[in-house]
Formats: sequence, C-alpha cells, structure tokens
Amino acid sequence: MSFRKTGARLASSLSTWGLKTLAHRPAANMPGKIALKIDPDIISEEMSKIAEGSIVVVGTNGKTTVTNMIADVIEASGKTVACNRTGANMAYGVAATLLQTEPADWGVFESDELWLARILPQVKATYVVLLNLFRDQLDRCGEIDRVQDAIISGLEHSPESTLIYNADDPLCAIIAEKVENKTIAFGVSEDMHLAQNTVADAQMCQRCSGMFTYDYRQYGQLGTYHCENCGFARPELDVHAHNVTFDGGITYAITDTIDSAQATMRLAQSGPYMVYNTLAVWTCAHELGIDNETIQECVSAFDPQNGRLQHLTIEGRPLLLNLAKNPTGFNQNLKIITADEGKKVVAFFINDNEADGHDISWIWDCDFEELASQPELVVYAGGTRKNDLQLRLKYAGIQARLINSVNDMVDTALDMPADWNMYAIANYTALPAVRAALMERADSAEVATPREGKLSVTPAVMVNTIPPIQQEPLRIVHLFPDLLNLYGDGGNLKVLMQRCAWRGIPAQLEQIHYGDEFDISEADIVFMGGGPDREQHLASQEILKNKEQLATYVKDGGVLLAICGGYQILGKNWLMGDEIVEGLSIIDAETKRANKGFDRLIENIALVSPIASRPVIGYENHAGRTHLGEGLEPFGQVISTTGHGNNDTSGADGVRYKNVIGSYLHGPLLGKNPEVADWLIASALSRKFNQPVKLEVLDDTVELNANDFMAARLIK
Repeated sequence: MSFRKTGARLASSLSTWGLKTLAHRPAANMPGKIALKIDPDIISEEMSKIAEGSIVVVGTNGKTTVTNMIADVIEASGKTVACNRTGANMAYGVAATLLQTEPADWGVFESDELWLARILPQVKATYVVLLNLFRDQLDRCGEIDRVQDAIISGLEHSPESTLIYNADDPLCAIIAEKVENKTIAFGVSEDMHLAQNTVADAQMCQRCSGMFTYDYRQYGQLGTYHCENCGFARPELDVHAHNVTFDGGITYAITDTIDSAQATMRLAQSGPYMVYNTLAVWTCAHELGIDNETIQECVSAFDPQNGRLQHLTIEGRPLLLNLAKNPTGFNQNLKIITADEGKKVVAFFINDNEADGHDISWIWDCDFEELASQPELVVYAGGTRKNDLQLRLKYAGIQARLINSVNDMVDTALDMPADWNMYAIANYTALPAVRAALMERADSAEVATPREGKLSVTPAVMVNTIPPIQQEPLRIVHLFPDLLNLYGDGGNLKVLMQRCAWRGIPAQLEQIHYGDEFDISEADIVFMGGGPDREQHLASQEILKNKEQLATYVKDGGVLLAICGGYQILGKNWLMGDEIVEGLSIIDAETKRANKGFDRLIENIALVSPIASRPVIGYENHAGRTHLGEGLEPFGQVISTTGHGNNDTSGADGVRYKNVIGSYLHGPLLGKNPEVADWLIASALSRKFNQPVKLEVLDDTVELNANDFMAARLIK
C-alpha cells in the first residue's frame, strides 16, 4: 500500500469520525474531498473492494431515486452493495462511499453529469445508466453541449462500460451515437397523451442543426422525434414500455426485444417521469439477471426517506415532499399536485446557494399557471429567494404568502379543515432543512383521527376584474420562442401581458416560430430573447432574411426589447465558437471574444438606468463581449459589486437606441423592474395612438420587495 493511499485512508477516517461524532453532521463529502486531495487515484484504488461490478447513474432528474432503487433490487437479490444513497454525487461523495464501506459485490453510484468525466475513468463501471438531460443550473453547467461533452469524455475513458440510455431523449440519443461503447436503448413506445408544457430543451437536431419533427411528445423533449434534414431519429428501442395507464398509480407493460422478455410494472406513484425511472431500473436489473418478481417487490416497497417523493403524515394529515430544481422537474411536480383531487396547501422553497446555481430565472420557465386552475388553493413561498417566487407566482395569477419555515405552512394547514392536503416542493439546498423540520413533526404511527381545524382561508388564485378598454389591442410579437428561449426570458412577455391586463389595456401576444411567415408590420412591441449558440445561429439566419423589415420598424420608432443573444444579433456581428456571425447592423455594436478566450461573465448584476428610478436588477451569463459604437448610450451603468455588463471594462450594460432596449440582463429583466416594463408599454401606446400616454399606477409591492432584496445584496 502506497504512502499516499495510507494517508488518504487515515485522513478520511479521522474526518468521518469528527463529522459524525463531534459535529453530528453527515460525512458524505468532506472525507472523500480530503482523501482525493492526498491521493487523486483513491477512487480507482478503493474499487478493488467491489467484487462483481459497478453501475453509475447519471442524468438531470431522477438520479437519486434510480440509484437507490437499483441498489435495493441488487440487495434483494442476495448481493451486497456499496452506494452513495444520500445523493453526494461528485467525486468526493463517491470516494467517501468507497472509503467508508466494507467490501461489496456491487457498487452503485450516482454521479453529477459534469463530474462523470472524472468519476467514470476511475470507477470503470460495468453499466452507465443515462436517464435524461434537461436545462439545469445554467450558470454552473452552461449550455447542454458542455454536459454532453463531459458524459462522452467519461464513456470514452471507460470503453468497456455498457451505456443504458433513455432513447426518447434526443440529447441522450446523440451521446449514444457518438460513443463506441455497447448501448442499450430504453423508452416508451407509445404516446402517453400528457398535457404539454411551454418549454422544451431540444428543438434542434444536434447532428445537422435542422429542426426536429415529433410524432408525439411525452414531456419536455422526450418522445418520438426525427430530423427530416439528416434522418437522425429516436433509435429502435431495445427495452420499451407500453400499455401505460394512469389510475391513481401507474401500470405498464415492458418488452425486452433483445431476449423477448416480458414484464408488468405497477407503481403507487403517479408522476409520468416514474415510468422512465422504473423502466431504467428494470432494464439495468434485468441485465444483471434479476427476476421480475424481485424487481417489482423492491419498486413497490420503495419508500424514499430523502425528500424525493416522500409521503408522510403530520397529526394524521397527509403531506407530499419532493425535490424540484429545474423547469422540467418543477412542471412534473405541478402536474402531480393538479392531478390530485381535493383542496391543496402548497409551499415552494427556492434557495440560490452554490449547489443550486445563483441564477433562478428558470422559475419563469415553470408552468405555475397550471396551479391557477385549482379553485381551492393556498400557496406559500419560502427559501432565500422567496421574494422572487412570490413575484413569479403573482404573474401566474397566484397570490403567495411569504414564510420563513415549512412549519409556518404546516401550522396554518393544521388549523384548516382536514380535507386540505399539504405539499412541500423544495430545490436542492432548501430540501434538507424542509425535510428535517417535517420529520420532527411526522407521525411515527397511524393517527386514528386526523386533526380537524376550522380556519377559513382566502384562496390564492387572483381574479382580474378590470374590464378591457374598448380600443385596438397592443400587438406584442415574440420572435422565435422555439429557438430563443433560455434563462426564463419568456417571462418578459408574461410581465408585459399582465401589466396591460391589470390596467384594462387590451393586448394580444403573437409568436413567430421557425418556418412561420415573418411579419412585424403591425407590431407594437417586439421581443427577442437568448438561446444556445446553435439555436441562436438558426434564428439569426431567419431574422437576417427580414433585416429590412426589422430595420424599418426600429427606424420608425418601433418598441423592441432584445435580451442577450437577441441583443447581440442587433449589432454588426456576434460569435458562435470560433465563427464570426453577421448581425443585423441595426445598432452600431460588435460582439468580440474575451481576451482570455471563452471566459463567461456570469453573476447577479445591478444597474442605474435613466429609464428607472430604482436599481435595475438582473443576471448575466454570456461569453461574448459587446462594444458599443461612439455616441450610443448604454441601457445602464453597473453599480453592483458583482457583474460586468457589455464587457470586462466598460462598466455598462446594454444599449438604448430610439425605442430599443438591448441588455444582457436575464431574470427575466422585466420581473423585478416594473418601471422598465411600463416604459416599453407607454412607448408603444404613444407610438400607436400618436400621443403621450401616462399609465395608471399599479400596486408593485411584490415586484419592489424582490428588487429591494437583491439590491441590498448587490449594492454596497
């Protein structure tokens, strides 16, 4: 045994003892981090403890659930397992698990997507299970290509690993196409007829940059797809689910086309994503030769105690606790809530710590509007970014109450009649505290008579009673929402539409998708958002074909809001990797490469702008450096201790030109900055009716509280 290995083991053991005994904290990461610092090869060295093989589970959503289910099934088959069950999924967590475990037959490890490139070459897993890839923590992970590259790199350095992947996800299927590893494709072979959400992550073919056509979608980008340009399509399924029925729980049939095996799976859970999770479990377990009965018994008995789909009761009253950390995960939780019958008390918790990602603009890509269909609903917002949650919910038509702890929600709910059911949904770092508080109050045994309260509450759903003014509607045009849809930028349209509706100003939203006729001649406000490079390039090509139309619109005083990629396209050129792409030249600006290569400017940011009396708050995440021509005015000057704006040195963000605002600020920009939204609306109305317009003052308490919270954090 080497000196390094001995030192790493000793340091890890001491750290584990100290954390558990003295600090009373879990030792899931730190002992592994210390060991890896001393011996970078400690994972591969400790893999000698694993006798038969190993499995690594990776993907955006469902990793912890699938990892634990696979471990349960293997243990039920009579084998011993080493597993990072708590979800400590970086290299530190895998190292700590191996250092703390006794020799085992199998290792089952959850891996963060970006960390797979470091973990897999040391683990040399027998199987890698790839569940899905959705946008998640864009400030940490960047565009989805970076995540895919990390997974591909890991597989290339572990060529003997068999890749079990979700072929219904084109972002996973393209990975399987690019690697030489043996692959097993699983998916659902029929339409589950699910209601669709507003945002999907893969509209374009990554092989040729054409647009996908879907025979049907399940949710997000999952479904049966094909590219008419190059022929890339959902691969033939080796294992497929079919005859899926939702009847309180889920029942579906499984066919393995490799060996003609058949099975039926029955689930107590109701979320359609559990079809994919359990199908991945079955596929992996079947590969290991485990019988259907054992798999079904473990799936049926699965009772997560880690906050993932965890059911508990408090004084006899049911509560569902779950994790949600990105739009797709949140939307699936919303569907679970709305599908349940009865009255609902719901608490959402969002933190913005390092492990969560500091950018929470993604909450505007969540379809909270679905909750507004619930007639008897009470909603709470908690976590460090509760003000932003309350703001987002306001624009979904829901009045949320701020809370400091999940106990605030529980206390109120228990005082309400017993037919009100409780739900708590939290993101990554918010979940442990929420779960700990609930577990302290959870019933240890069945309660004969649930607590019955009499408190009467006001439903959270807001009803707009302002009748529309009898005038021609304001036409708001969203350019290419199917391509330029990152960072919650579509929320800007929600803000504009609602602020018109609350004043009785008739407004209609029109979307121009890829392939639609481009006509903005009657537009009053035009919006262009940001997108991944590939999508932004395709959108810019379409917009360039209509350059004169857009230039005339701007010249004539048309109101235009352009965010990030949309802002770059307005200038002379912008960057796509090493390629300089022609812009519209509507504004005198150029976007250049950073002096240090591909360093991105990523941070919360605050500006002072002549358009607003308060700080303008947002979030920037861009690699290009935009430089304005002489005489052009920026949108605002940076006044925060973080953030850069257009480039590394100017101390300014965006541009103001005629009735155009260009900016790098996501958030979305208009949510916490209602004065900017009202400037756009007033400018559009003044142009439309050829006279000055003064807007009615709205109650912006929620908006300004969210603004104040971030301003206090950013401006010193």
